[in-house]
Amino acid sequence: MKISVITGGRMDYGHLYKVMQEIKSSSKLSLQVVATCMHLSPEFGLTENKIIQDGFKIDKRVECLLSSDTTTAVAKSIGMACISFSDAFADLKPDLIMLMGDRFELLAAAQVALIMKIPIAHISGGDTTEGAYDESIRHSITKMSHIHFVTNKNAFERVRQLGENPKFIFNVGSPTIDNILDTKFVSKNNLEKKINYKFKDKNILFTYHPVTLNIEKNICDLKTILTALENLGPNVGIIMTKSNADDGGRELNKQLEIFEKNNKNAKLYESLGQFLYYNTINVVDCVVGNSSSGLFEVPTFKKPTVNIGDRQKGRTTCDSIIDVKVDSKEILSSIKKAFSLNCKDIINPYGIGKSSEKIVKILEKLSLEEFSVQKHFFEYYKN
Repeated sequence: MKISVITGGRMDYGHLYKVMQEIKSSSKLSLQVVATCMHLSPEFGLTENKIIQDGFKIDKRVECLLSSDTTTAVAKSIGMACISFSDAFADLKPDLIMLMGDRFELLAAAQVALIMKIPIAHISGGDTTEGAYDESIRHSITKMSHIHFVTNKNAFERVRQLGENPKFIFNVGSPTIDNILDTKFVSKNNLEKKINYKFKDKNILFTYHPVTLNIEKNICDLKTILTALENLGPNVGIIMTKSNADDGGRELNKQLEIFEKNNKNAKLYESLGQFLYYNTINVVDCVVGNSSSGLFEVPTFKKPTVNIGDRQKGRTTCDSIIDVKVDSKEILSSIKKAFSLNCKDIINPYGIGKSSEKIVKILEKLSLEEFSVQKHFFEYYKN
């Protein structure tokens, strides 16, 4: 079975890496890698190079990202992606495409696959993120998909409620945990050399992405957050990674660049890459921002997350997550609370590993003849 894995940037690639390895190693499956969106942009770190360094062949590159982050530009990027995915799938002739998450370029891939009658396997359907249009994209992809690999029991029930066949909904946990468990961690001194940063007495890792349903407030909110970070004082190290390519992301990155120039204890990175990112989480005292990583990955490290605003609102969380409004005093006090929070007994609700292995075993046993690309609505209340 030829499986085309679509990856658009560092976010989904981190989740997909171990799954791609497992598919590549399978005698029953054939891996096709389609890189798109931020992977192909120097502005976002040209992370296609990381895919190649990891030993994968990129079978197709789908250019779609415009050098603008307006809503119009994002909408046009979706259109460009549809055109390019049509050509890519026509050449690759995949038996199945695999999508992870809820980004706009994946919506384009799903639309094209639907029209070209190519079955879709979707990872992480059924989650909720009420502060972003990702919520609608994720559920839309779920309705176009045929196989659902969900990451938690709440997501399983939501996908069922959307009318999907429970026979093809599998609660496998988050594959990103597999990557964490496989990571080789280096010493703090070694990490300092690798990222060219001297850690302080206390340290945070900060990432803030656009809240796409309220983009007019993004800059104002980020300035409020950065005021709180500045008030942490010079003895707290602030390691920052840039925002993604959603509408408004570039403006946020400009503010982060200004903050870095004005604060010697802060350093901004386009992308740390999975290895350095996980090693940095392992060293810092807490993670701050609104990235899903704070909820999906950080609990496995037994570290706290200060989750700011509504971008991740509705997701399944655990006791290491401190939810806080966009208020500088609240953010400051929450970070100080996180510094003393004991997370040693935290259990990640997204699983304990081996998710990638579970996914591939299910795919290996799957016969495409088992289901039709013609979808049927399974009434939730009857099951």
